[in-house]
This record gives sequence, C-alpha cells and structure tokens, in this order.
Amino acid sequence: MNGRRRRLVTAGLCGLSWPALAAAQEGGFKAPNIVVISPRLVTSGQPLADALAGLGALGFAAVIYLAPPTVSDAVAEESRIVQAQGLAFVNIPIQFSQPTEQDFDAFVAAMAAHAGRKLLVHCQVNMRASSMVFLHRVIVGKEPPEPAYESVARVWSPNGTWRQFMVARLNQHGVRFVPY
Repeated sequence: MNGRRRRLVTAGLCGLSWPALAAAQEGGFKAPNIVVISPRLVTSGQPLADALAGLGALGFAAVIYLAPPTVSDAVAEESRIVQAQGLAFVNIPIQFSQPTEQDFDAFVAAMAAHAGRKLLVHCQVNMRASSMVFLHRVIVGKEPPEPAYESVARVWSPNGTWRQFMVARLNQHGVRFVPY
C-alpha cells in the first residue's frame, strides 16, 4: 500500500477526512476530532496549549471557544496564548446540557465579526463546535443541510437536548432537516 493510500485508510478508520488528517499531521496542529470544513474554517475538540501556541504560524486569525473556561480539560491560559499571537479570541460558554437560542445568536455574531478570516471553532470534543458550525452553515450560509451535516456525523450523533436544539433552530429558519 502506498503512503497516500495508507493515510487515507488511516483517516477513514479514525473518522477523519483526508484534509483533517493532513491538518492534524502537517503543520503540527493536533487536537481531538479535527474536521476541516474549508481552508478558512476548522472545528475540533480541545487543543493542548502547544497546539494553541502554533495557530498563528498556521495562518489562523481567530479562535472561537464554545465551552465554559471552567471545564476540566480547558487550557487555563487559552485566551492569553491565542491573543499573544495577535489572534482574536472569543469564548461563548455554552452549557452542554442546555444550549440556548442566545448561544446561537452569539455564535452567529462571532462568526460575522471574523468573516473571511481563518477560524478555529472548538469545544471539548467537537460536539458543540460541529453542531453550531453546521447550524451556521445552513441557516446563515444557506448551504443544503444534508452535505453540511456530514461534518457533524464525523464526530457524533446529536440526541436529546442537542437534537431538539438543532431541530428548533432549523425549523425557526424554515429548514426541514432532522439530525440523525
């Protein structure tokens, strides 16, 4: 098996797309559940401090962090590490058990404030991040929900509160799609 094919097979087994695997291996960015949405938008779980410290060198301009900074695996100095590189840092502390419409509105505002820039949107595991980015892509970006949802399905299958939250936001904007 040649090197590229071996990486593709590895990516498939790990649940990562080829661009996500490349982003994780090339340039040194490492985090759980990396999903490359586009050259300017990446979602992931919590990167370690050294990965955060290298974001500027990788061309990132902003980080949107969607978990409370008090969660057990948060990087205590994340905002300082990110801002020391000249990057913007936004924290929207979404309670995993209770996402709100206000959380989504704050996320939409943060995405608008950093439009056109290379963004990392992350949380602990990439559940909040993948879901909010999906909603943004479909509601604001008017992307078709089925292909946009593939980036969520690579990470998890929302149920309970998150499924209800996503369906409510989609329905509110006239989009008929049920996460699976």
